[in-house]
Amino acid sequence: MMDLPKHPKARTWPWWFPPSRWLAEYQPSWLLGDIIAGVTLAAYAIPVSLAYAGLAGLPPQVGVYGYLLGGLGYALLGSSRQLAIGPTSAISLMIAGTVGAMADGDAQRYAQIASLVAFTVAALCLFAWLLRLSALVKLISDSILVGFKAGAGLTIAMTQLPTLFGVGGGGHNFLDRAWTFLGQLGQMHYVVLIVGVVAIGLIVLGERLLPGKPIALGVVTLAIIAATVLGLPALGVPTTGEIPAGLPAVAGPALRLRDVEGILPLAAGCLLLAYIEGVSAARTFAAKHGYALDPRQELLGIGAANLAAAIGQGYPVAGGLSQSAVNDKAGARTPLALVFASITLALCLLFLTGLLENLPKAVLAAVVLTAVYGLLDFPALLRMWRLSRLDFYAAAIALGAVLLLGILQGILLAALASILLLLAWVSRPHVAFLGRIPGTNNFSDLERHPENEPLPGVIIFRPEASLIYVNADAVMESVLNRLREADAPAIRLTVCDLSAAPYLDLAGARMLHELHAELASRDIALRIIGAHGSLRDLLRADGVELKVGGLGRAATLDSVLRAHVQQP
Repeated sequence: MMDLPKHPKARTWPWWFPPSRWLAEYQPSWLLGDIIAGVTLAAYAIPVSLAYAGLAGLPPQVGVYGYLLGGLGYALLGSSRQLAIGPTSAISLMIAGTVGAMADGDAQRYAQIASLVAFTVAALCLFAWLLRLSALVKLISDSILVGFKAGAGLTIAMTQLPTLFGVGGGGHNFLDRAWTFLGQLGQMHYVVLIVGVVAIGLIVLGERLLPGKPIALGVVTLAIIAATVLGLPALGVPTTGEIPAGLPAVAGPALRLRDVEGILPLAAGCLLLAYIEGVSAARTFAAKHGYALDPRQELLGIGAANLAAAIGQGYPVAGGLSQSAVNDKAGARTPLALVFASITLALCLLFLTGLLENLPKAVLAAVVLTAVYGLLDFPALLRMWRLSRLDFYAAAIALGAVLLLGILQGILLAALASILLLLAWVSRPHVAFLGRIPGTNNFSDLERHPENEPLPGVIIFRPEASLIYVNADAVMESVLNRLREADAPAIRLTVCDLSAAPYLDLAGARMLHELHAELASRDIALRIIGAHGSLRDLLRADGVELKVGGLGRAATLDSVLRAHVQQP
């Protein structure tokens, strides 16, 4: 049985500290699964974190810091028991595309700004938690996310192709990078390309034959051995070089918010990505294992993860579906698996960094390219085109925004587009004009069922949405247009059925006043049926009831029509 969250007013402090709950339920038989999952997750995290750190323009060890510290922070305050936290491809590219201009070529300042972004994300998480803003993420539709992910996947792939081909690359957006890359193909380094293509082939083949295993780590190990034995660095194959051994130094932010212009929009974009991706993945595993996920608590979990990463001079982290799937398949039962993963990564940083010096960068590019392939859900785009053009256009806006403007501007524009499309949809509600179903006393939409019988001298309309300020005028316009199309002199009654309108504001009431005045000038009566209790209360208080002959809850379409027929 799934435990349902208590009402917020009934929650005591242990509720806000999830380990107090899952540790109380912890069973000794879970320990081995958490240990194995932690070691497996660390094995997955090493090559991915090295690759994503390079994508972000930061030293490779910084990516490992994100997994090591971010996981510990999330284990303290996150509500998911399988979600794995670390650097992600989209956030890494967002950092690379934005922080460079802020740092003016200063590598130290670049790292400090990236760390400050993580501190700011943590602060915004706390702010959003206090104001209960977790519901705002619902404003971004699934269609927007499909387009955004596809745009992010293509953009990330374009940043890695130059490394795969052994050319310099460059450019500010997808099209610019693509044009630059095509112009450099004549300079490709064939040995680098062979190394990268072989790595991609091995990763793809390995994931198909051994799903859920740390294939990327095996490919990285083989690449290091091959590079060392064959002397690939001497042949001009770029490698990661020396990675400093040791644990991350703990320190506060070296810069203040006012020292870096544009830090808040960047942090807000990172938080938006982290929260959407993290909660989406966490809900998947909560449903699978039958426990409750608290979306608001996830703000604290993500905030704690980013605060921990920032203290270790890392950059923003998030939960992701791929690393969480690895954690879950390996047997994780609780966030203790993240603790064991962090211990494993700490040991690697202390004793194994020397083994990574000869790792070809083309192999890291291969890791990124195979990881972002799952972002490209073109079948979903084709399905939207067939089923809902509005959803397709929303996804296309998000995709185009990311390709042309970059990850940060793309996600912000996608969020804005999602809100505007929602407003556009609400502002033009469907107004059903009703006709009698042949042989019955029931009524339905004439547009959907042309065989229905329109009533002579009567217009019956049903707004199929709340009547509010953004759509009230559109509803009135639809009714007046219908009146013009009908034999206006013969119309003597208009009936407004509000049964499909869950809410009505003062603008909706004003529209009914204006509609009554317009109809009265043509000697046409207006009647209202089907209004819910709260709507009747507002219409009575605003004086509409006096104009429409009452708002009794017992009034039906049949009773209104009978009364109209009986009038002299």
